[in-house]
Amino acid sequence: MSAVLTRRAVAEKTGSPAVVPPIRIVHLGLGAFARSHQAWYTARAGDSANWGIAAFTGRSPTAAIALSRQDGLFTLIERAADGDTAELVGSIVEANDGANVARLVELLAEPTTAIVTLTLTEAGYRLTAAGDPDLTDAEMMADLAALNTGDDPTTPVGRLAVGLIARYRAGAAPIAIVPCDNVPGVGPWLRRGVVALVQPADPDAAAWIATEVAFVSTSVDRITPATTTGDLAIAKQLTGWADAAPVVTEPFTDWILEGEFPAGRPRWEDSGARFVADVGPFERRKLWLLNGGHSLLAYRGIERGHSTVFEAWADGILKTEVEQLWVEARAVLDLAPADVDEWLAAVRLRWQNPRIEHRLSQIAQGGEQKIPARIHAVAAARRAAGLPAGEAGSRVIAAWERYRQVEQQNRQVEQQNRQFEQQNRQIQQSGEAQ
Repeated sequence: MSAVLTRRAVAEKTGSPAVVPPIRIVHLGLGAFARSHQAWYTARAGDSANWGIAAFTGRSPTAAIALSRQDGLFTLIERAADGDTAELVGSIVEANDGANVARLVELLAEPTTAIVTLTLTEAGYRLTAAGDPDLTDAEMMADLAALNTGDDPTTPVGRLAVGLIARYRAGAAPIAIVPCDNVPGVGPWLRRGVVALVQPADPDAAAWIATEVAFVSTSVDRITPATTTGDLAIAKQLTGWADAAPVVTEPFTDWILEGEFPAGRPRWEDSGARFVADVGPFERRKLWLLNGGHSLLAYRGIERGHSTVFEAWADGILKTEVEQLWVEARAVLDLAPADVDEWLAAVRLRWQNPRIEHRLSQIAQGGEQKIPARIHAVAAARRAAGLPAGEAGSRVIAAWERYRQVEQQNRQVEQQNRQFEQQNRQIQQSGEAQ
């Protein structure tokens, strides 16, 4: 029988003392990607003993509950084409329900807290393309009011805002905010949104955030599919521990950062993170080539009956379309051709891994937020360079529009079915009453 995974149990089995790093990083958006990426990089830093993470979930507390029972420990399963390997990751030392705003505020006001990382997906920020709070979003509007009344906000950005107000009022030093999502210029974009949220409630805090708090831009990459019940058994087989919250990911990983860390940071470069003066070209490479290719495979692949990236990439027609999309994008990509060739070779190899089940249905979600940065931006750059917008990009947009129409029709059918079922129940209840 496998032992339950806890720090004490690991220490007793290995004979090594249980190491609990002090909390110096707060993370918003505790999901599988955050654990396979930021938590993994932090655990592998040479100074990892000095950098613990307190993580907060989004809408559901499920991950926090499971990880809390394991003292934040989890198994990372690296799924290569020829087999699995596993390691225990111990950088998360506290897992919290995102609704525990009081704990978030307490941590952000602590002088020892140095960094806030975020993984929310593009839509999760609830900001416009310019970075302003989305005033058509009911939850964002509620948070604008909450910051003025002192009520707890419900969106991650609203919670970050109230935490930074608390830090300012506590007189603590500036920190670094590190959003890790597929948004161009994500650091300044998020700064604009946070400052706009804080301004009506506390103009002085807003000025401090605008001028003193560092907002770091990043390019992140590591495909992390959903964990299955079978993966729990694999984690137990590979490690000997009963882990209720393992994470499965691919061997490839990438993290490029631009910005300052006024209160320090872990040595993330020990596991390959790169710190650059301008992350823009790397953002565009990832968004236009990898993510743009993903969108093409998703919308066209679903049309052609495929379920995963692996299946869609094995379709010769779709592979040709993606290669054409890449030709159009790289014509306006400001990186050395040899570097782009090497990077695309890695992408092709990654997509040939049949054991990574990256679902097309997952990629297809949120096209309204994804398509502008992945496809529209390439067309705009090509037109600015005197080139036509591009046939491959237009093909993606057309496929996305067809996908949206089908989804809308499906929603209408579902609504009609619900109404029909409700009418049936009402008729049955009326008959029983007679």
